[in-house]
Order: sequence, then C-alpha cells, then structure tokens
Amino acid sequence: MRTTKVEFENKNGDKLSGYLEVPTNQKPHNFVLFAHCFTCNKNFFAPKIVSRNLAAQGFGVLRFDFTGLGESEGDFSETNFSGNIDDLIAAAKFLEQEYHAPSVLVGHSLGGAAVLMASEKIASVKAIATIAAPSTVSHVKGLLAEQLEKLQKDADAMVNIGGRSFKIKKQFLEDLQKHDLQQKLANLDKAVLIMHSPQDNIVEIRNAEELYRNLSHPKSFISLDGADHLLGEKEDSSYTGKVIAAWAQRYITTEEEVDLKTAHQVVANLGEEGFTTQIKAGRHNFIADEPVKVGGNNFGPTPYELLSAGLAACTSMTLQMYARRKKWHLKNVETHVDYTRQHNSDCENCEKDDSKIDTFLREIIIEGELDEKQKQRLLEIADKCPVHRSLMGKIQVKTEMAHI
Repeated sequence: MRTTKVEFENKNGDKLSGYLEVPTNQKPHNFVLFAHCFTCNKNFFAPKIVSRNLAAQGFGVLRFDFTGLGESEGDFSETNFSGNIDDLIAAAKFLEQEYHAPSVLVGHSLGGAAVLMASEKIASVKAIATIAAPSTVSHVKGLLAEQLEKLQKDADAMVNIGGRSFKIKKQFLEDLQKHDLQQKLANLDKAVLIMHSPQDNIVEIRNAEELYRNLSHPKSFISLDGADHLLGEKEDSSYTGKVIAAWAQRYITTEEEVDLKTAHQVVANLGEEGFTTQIKAGRHNFIADEPVKVGGNNFGPTPYELLSAGLAACTSMTLQMYARRKKWHLKNVETHVDYTRQHNSDCENCEKDDSKIDTFLREIIIEGELDEKQKQRLLEIADKCPVHRSLMGKIQVKTEMAHI
C-alpha cells in the first residue's frame, strides 16, 4: 500500500494530522474512516495494522489523531467526547472533498462508540465496525476511578491512563452524560459489525452483548478470542482488518475493476517496516513475506516460494492442457517443487560455494486411467512447460529508475 500524510482542520480551526493508506497501483473502491481508542493516536499498533490490511483489500483508509493527541493541534484537556464526534465529521468532510466520502467507519474502544454516534451525521456511511467498544459512553469513567472524586470536586485533574499522564477537566465528565448511546443504537439504520475479545479486561465482553442486543439488523458479532484490548499481537490486528474488509463487501458498492493502466504486469510495494510486501498482478492482490527468523512476519510466501509456485502451477496446467487435447483421462495432476542450491553434477571445483547452481526439485503426482507410455510422455511434456523453459533458457533482467 501507499501511505500519505494529510492534514485537515476541525471545527475550531485546529489542524488534525492523519495518514491515508491506499492500495498499490489502483484506485480505492471505497474509503474507510478509522477512529482510534481513548488517548491513543494514529501511530498505535492496531490502527496501523488494521488500516494496512484494509488497504490491501482495495480500501482507502484515513486514520488520524483526535484534537490534542499525537501530531494534531489543540489542547487535549479542553476536548471531550462531543469534540471527538466533531473531529470524525471533519475527517469525513475532508475525505469527501479531497478523495471520496467514506462508506465504512471503524472505531476502536471509545472510538467505536464515537463512530456509532457520528454515523447519523455522515450520510455516505453504509457500514460500521467496532472493536472492543463500550456499550455506554460513560464507561470511560471506570478508567478514571482514582481521580473521579477529585474531578467531581475540582475543575481539573491529572490522570494516568496506560502509563501516560493526561490532564482532564470536569467538563469532560459532564459532556459524557449528554450522550445516550443506547438510544442512538435503537434508531441506527446502518449495518454494524461488533468485534470483541472474551478476554478483554479493559472493556468487558458484556459490552458487546449489550451493543448487539440494542442494535437492529443487519448486525453481526465476531469474537476476537485470545486478543487483548489493544490488539497488541500482529496476528490479531491483521485478522481484524481482513475480517472487516470481507464483511463490509456485503454492504458497499464497488465499481468493476479494470486492468492496470501500466506497462508493467506486476507491482510489488514495500514500506519502511518489515518485509510484508503487497503485490498486484493483473487484477489479483496478494502478499509476499520472509520468515520470522530473518525479520519477516511470515504472512505470505517468500519470493523463491512464489517462483517455485510459478513452476509448479505451470507444470500442472501444461500437463492437463496436453492430456485434454489428447483426450486422455488425467483426473488430477499435483506438482511439488522445492528450491535449493546444489553442486553441479559435473563441477570441477565442488568445494567452492560459487560452484553451486539454482536447483528446482520437481515431483509430479498424477491420477487417472493412463498406461506407462502415456505417463512417460507426460513426464517429457513437463519439461516443455513455459516457465520451465524460461528458467532453463537465457534470460535477462533490465532495471531502470522510474521518474515519478
């Protein structure tokens, strides 16, 4: 995916900072607006990983810092839940003016409550996904338990949330009382997906039950079993993004995808972290990666596994194509390929590392009513598959720097 830093103003004129994630070399088919958790920011683990997994499925995703957090302007102590809703509306307007109005809202923790409350004021929204969201806005009071008495008496107090200190004013608590999320849910006319972990010890699973019970259909629930509240494990955040992308497809509209308007058949894009690489080949999107032991995430096949897969696929296709043309009964063909580097059988200096050559070990399993002569012929045909011939022939790779 490609990441662009953006800025837009909230209703008070403060500049809010965000990142827009878009898929590689294609226009996003829909846009998503992501609201982070209470006192978090756009660079937290879950917003980043969820957004990137949505972008990998063709969505454009805007994740931004609420007023006074991260790189956004404004004083956090002067903000409240109403301000979060206003920031979401400002972000939606920015998308509509500069790109395309969002059709999906995603909110994490209190951000989930915020997207539910803001959705009625963003007409373009068709679907909402919440992650570990509370069923009442006032749930945040539980995070302020130790300072609650002081806040009720005084104008402000320093609170510690997640190991970080923030100044909260009494008006923040008073503002929470103004928002009746339960009443809002009863009149919500959007599709909603609730995602929650039974092991969440910050916002208990009962909140998901209450949200689901008060929502009208269409509504869905998916358990994030084993995940923590902040989705701190990459597998949990990646899974969440992929599930939201698949679920949302039922409620959004997408234009029929057209062929890439490029001279290149394949595009691979990798950002500044890790080795998880987004690949687009024609109309198809997939991922390549490296094993964990060399710094990757093992989210996809390695480049050499992809190369081996190309040989295996081409072999199976070529054999079936030949058998069908001959009207032979080849029920199934399965090609196994391993890649290694081995010494050439006739090398003169085998003790040297550079005497090794790239070797693909191929094993073919066929099923069907074939005699030995037919099987032997298929073995010969395997060596004639186009990818095999390309690998065995003289090849060249020409590289140039693109001018963007």
